[in-house]
Amino acid sequence: MKSLPEILAEFEQALELERELGTRTVECDRALLAPLRRAEAVAVQANQGAEASARVVPDVPPEPANEPANLGLPTVDELTACSKCPLASLGRQHVVPGQGNAASPDIMFIGEAPGADEDRQGLAFVGAAGQFLTKMILAMGYTREQVFIANICKCRPPNNRTPSPQEMTACLPYLRRQIAAIRPKCIVLLGRTAMSGLFPSQRIRRGTWYTYEGYPVIATFHPSYIIRFDPVMDATSLRTAKLEVWNTLKMVLARLGRRPPGR
Repeated sequence: MKSLPEILAEFEQALELERELGTRTVECDRALLAPLRRAEAVAVQANQGAEASARVVPDVPPEPANEPANLGLPTVDELTACSKCPLASLGRQHVVPGQGNAASPDIMFIGEAPGADEDRQGLAFVGAAGQFLTKMILAMGYTREQVFIANICKCRPPNNRTPSPQEMTACLPYLRRQIAAIRPKCIVLLGRTAMSGLFPSQRIRRGTWYTYEGYPVIATFHPSYIIRFDPVMDATSLRTAKLEVWNTLKMVLARLGRRPPGR
């Protein structure tokens, strides 16, 4: 059971996350000010959930790939010439290999596929979701230049639709080469599509550690999930989703032997 100082510290961290994400006012539910026994009961449930999430799942063998994973980082020219799936002929402007620290960064973030802004600039996560991802990265005490940011697919699907399993399978060898060449200390998957793209044969859970080809992997919500539903999601659900993201990022920091800035 968590003590009152521990509960208050977690509440402070949640408020700090809101500040980092640009929130200037926070509505406080009266239930949050209930007697300590109620707060402690909630904390016990959260602690039990965290302990369950902390279990490390054995390594999941990767799907058979058509290419070896030791050819180094794929180049823009190589990706541009790729015709393994139809995305290249469906209106794509630029391939989006990804960018950041390619020399064994602490973290590699992986999303699903480029959007319109990314397709126009040839860079991963530069639109509205990318701005939210930047806030997440800064809240962890990093800059975008210190991590590596990529996607399962390197080309934008038409109308920003979800990439098909066939398209993700065709592009996966390029991502495997990136992972092998970059050698991140851990990988954070952003969203369900990235989760199914890297683990197509297994249903994985957010906030639980897995391994992929020897690399620790954990998943959380895609930034677009938060910003898309921010105007319509009820305050409690939105706060819960944001706190889940923050708790997952804290698990990543703990695995790296770090703490949130200022802690």
